[in-house]
Amino acid sequence: MEKTVNQKAWFLILPVLLLVAFSAVIPLMTVVNYSVQDTFGNNQFFWAGLEWFEEMLQSERMWDALGRQLMFSAVILTIQVPLGVFVALNMPKSGFWSSFCLVVMSLPLLIPWNVVGTIWQIFGRVDIGLLGYTLDALGISYNYTQDTFAAWATIIVMDVWHWTSLVALLAFAGLKSIPDAYYQAAKIDQASRWAIFRYIELPKMMGVLMIAILLRFMDSFMIYTEPFVVTGGGPGNATTLLSIDLVKMALGQFDLGPAAAFSIMYYLVILLISYVFYTVMTNLDKKGG
Repeated sequence: MEKTVNQKAWFLILPVLLLVAFSAVIPLMTVVNYSVQDTFGNNQFFWAGLEWFEEMLQSERMWDALGRQLMFSAVILTIQVPLGVFVALNMPKSGFWSSFCLVVMSLPLLIPWNVVGTIWQIFGRVDIGLLGYTLDALGISYNYTQDTFAAWATIIVMDVWHWTSLVALLAFAGLKSIPDAYYQAAKIDQASRWAIFRYIELPKMMGVLMIAILLRFMDSFMIYTEPFVVTGGGPGNATTLLSIDLVKMALGQFDLGPAAAFSIMYYLVILLISYVFYTVMTNLDKKGG
């Protein structure tokens, strides 16, 4: 007797599919259309083939922006993942203070991106900002609008302040899932604190840490609003990341063809690196299991 399969459930996800098609697929096809054509105005387009892709691959401007973007993402992951794990390990596991810490850690995540940029833009100003004024009073030269190191330090510290909470909360969730029996067995065996972390806590956190690393990489690689509000890509092009350079090309110079080709390559790079991250960490998780 054959089992009857009810296909009516597809109608429940049809609105979602239509929404995704409208908000993602259609704009993507528009970008693809611009990437292989050229226009001289009056809504007249001419076939350009892969011309814009070749131009972007030979562009030093794009490669410089890619280098800055990779460096930013690498620094962000290097700081935020260990720091988030450290915070999670030292948070109370239950009671009032545990709830209090969770609420406090969640607050930076609730602030809109443009507001975060505005906060740090004012915070770092020498004339009215607490950070800038304090450093200036201590005799430390700090001007994120003119000094490259200060600009980089500002956007990195800003991102660490904004997003480390996400890693900490995910790591805390992984720690909470560990049964007490594991800790009791470790206590009986007189395991050291490092051994408990290495053989009990870290393996149990690998799943959520993989999610945290993927999320933070994709977010940091696509970051635009916060550094643009704080530095505008300056001084010079020192903090002109890929997203900022893409917006300048598309809206500032109105080079739609090169910008479309640029955005497609940008998208493919994110997919490729995310896939590599996912594959490597999944293999490590399987070996650890």
